[in-house]
Amino acid sequence: MNLSDFDYDLPPERIAQEPVARRDRARLLVHRSASDETVHREVRDLGEFLEPGDLLVVNDTRVLASRLFARRSSGGRVELFLVEPAEAPERAWQALVHPARRLHAGERLELDGAAGIRVHMIERPLRPDGTAAMEWIVTLEDGGGATLDPLRVFERVGHVPLPPYVERSDRSDDVERYQTVYAAHPGAVAAPTAGLHFTPELLTELESRGVQRAALTLHVGPGTFQPVKAERVEEHRMHAERFVLPEATAEAVRRTRAAGKRVVAVGTTVVRVLESCAAPDGEVRAREGATDLFLVPGARFRAVDALLTNFHLPRSTLLMLVCAFAGRERVLRLYREAIERGYRFYSYGDALLLS
Repeated sequence: MNLSDFDYDLPPERIAQEPVARRDRARLLVHRSASDETVHREVRDLGEFLEPGDLLVVNDTRVLASRLFARRSSGGRVELFLVEPAEAPERAWQALVHPARRLHAGERLELDGAAGIRVHMIERPLRPDGTAAMEWIVTLEDGGGATLDPLRVFERVGHVPLPPYVERSDRSDDVERYQTVYAAHPGAVAAPTAGLHFTPELLTELESRGVQRAALTLHVGPGTFQPVKAERVEEHRMHAERFVLPEATAEAVRRTRAAGKRVVAVGTTVVRVLESCAAPDGEVRAREGATDLFLVPGARFRAVDALLTNFHLPRSTLLMLVCAFAGRERVLRLYREAIERGYRFYSYGDALLLS
């Protein structure tokens, strides 16, 4: 397949810059593949399309406020986005840095908003071709040179890592809204956005209808920001992301499927974990590790029966996964209909339920 097979035209005004006032008032496009039927509702109506015994599987990762600002001794401003722990040294992180080229190894930057805390620029790794990458390995340290726990620093002065298509600075309300209500395990650098639509009230209402819920954890990594550059889609390589699928969740999936009910993945991250942990016979087994699973049309889905997701960027691996689940032509047709009806796209946008 060609990269252009997953392209579509999106008017800029359809890119959501703000979340809706109430999470579950986002619009919901529901499509039943078997009957090729589409209806338009709101996320708060989700229970009408689920049955008692269906299982919602959610991603309970917690987004880190890992975007930092610092200054060089010359006064120049530097933006750092700490995306994941590095192998060494202790407490070091990989960071996307702008500007990356002007800095040098060993340099220390003064962190904005945190007197006495510095960013130590350790090294700038090389790409396989020998050229310098845009990432740096960094540590955070106090005035005495002691290395600090980055998670504690994020809590004090970190900024919410809103995606680049949200063309504004983060605000205090983004701390809550760019996080699911069930977020539990810190580690993601982007939100599992399908889960942003749930409220405690909606979860309680679904439970009262007999809809089950189970959780897994996939820490969304920097690969979510990397565009597909290979013209032949099959040549793209996914960035591996860390996950944990607990035994209780694996057992809930097995029990649900044995009862003839549906496993409903809340987001593409959940799909990737469940399908990574599904044996050839379809049995899902608990596991902890990393997945670089890349799902494109032609893939066989062994564990997931329905998918709740947002509307994704053209040419993205997320769109390719949705096309793999429901068919490329069908999905692009639904996207066109959503655009025509004024749906809001991307992280703070509306939702799509495919079954």
